[in-house]
Amino acid sequence: MSTASAPEVVVVTGLSGAGKSTTLKTFEDLGYEAVDNVPLFLLRRMIGGAAGPEGARRPLAIGVDIRTRDFDVAAIRRFVRDVEKAGMARPRVVFLDCDDDVLQRRYTETRRRHPLAADRPLADGIALERQLLAPLKDGADDVIDTSDLPPGALKTMLLTRYGLASTGLHVFVTSFSFRRGLPREADLVFDVRFLRNPHYDTALRDLTGRDAAVQDYVAADPDFPEFLGRLTALLDPLLPRYVTEGKSYLTIAVGCTGGRHRSVFVAERLGAWLAEAGYGTSVRHRELQSPGS
Repeated sequence: MSTASAPEVVVVTGLSGAGKSTTLKTFEDLGYEAVDNVPLFLLRRMIGGAAGPEGARRPLAIGVDIRTRDFDVAAIRRFVRDVEKAGMARPRVVFLDCDDDVLQRRYTETRRRHPLAADRPLADGIALERQLLAPLKDGADDVIDTSDLPPGALKTMLLTRYGLASTGLHVFVTSFSFRRGLPREADLVFDVRFLRNPHYDTALRDLTGRDAAVQDYVAADPDFPEFLGRLTALLDPLLPRYVTEGKSYLTIAVGCTGGRHRSVFVAERLGAWLAEAGYGTSVRHRELQSPGS
């Protein structure tokens, strides 16, 4: 049996509290049959029974984590390998990661108990789970860090990566502040701190790169037109090569000092250029989603 006619199968796993429930719900919205914490010995039977009436096949999103009965990292890796070898499907493993401090805050806010912290401090339970799942993360097809990823952004990312009708390359453009560190999901990073900084103009300081006054200010920098032209000239031949290699998504990060002015404007301009070039494009401004610059 050829995997070309097999159902799409996604195994969603990762650290407890990293967003598995939201991820599975999104897959369900995308048309997948989403099931959670299925015992491993039932997974193969579930994939084999994915065919519906008249041979129609339903895509599956299967959630497994440390709470799953008979959970074992080696068994999951063996399951993925055996299913693909048998030609039943080509399962893709999506691993959800997250910073320890963010996980601790989420558990504290929701007052939920970590599955490995029943008789130990929360931090120790998280550390133990991270250690146990390390081999699974290393072998995953897709690692998504949700530390700074709002639910809406996570849903958009999953839609473009795993939407059943999605084709071609989808490019995410995100602006950010170097003060808060690089976006973890970035494939390409560009630094625009050399451009004139509107922060030092009191009339512009409280505005953002989405405002016309800031856009005009940055665009008036004598080096901006050449920079943007060279940036798009770099990407123009590069993006088709990603398509040729089979990449379905790419994240381009544009950073400045505060992440509210220059990087926002450049990200908006870059997103417009990408859309005009025919690529599916999403633009996100990380620092505009939280107070401060």
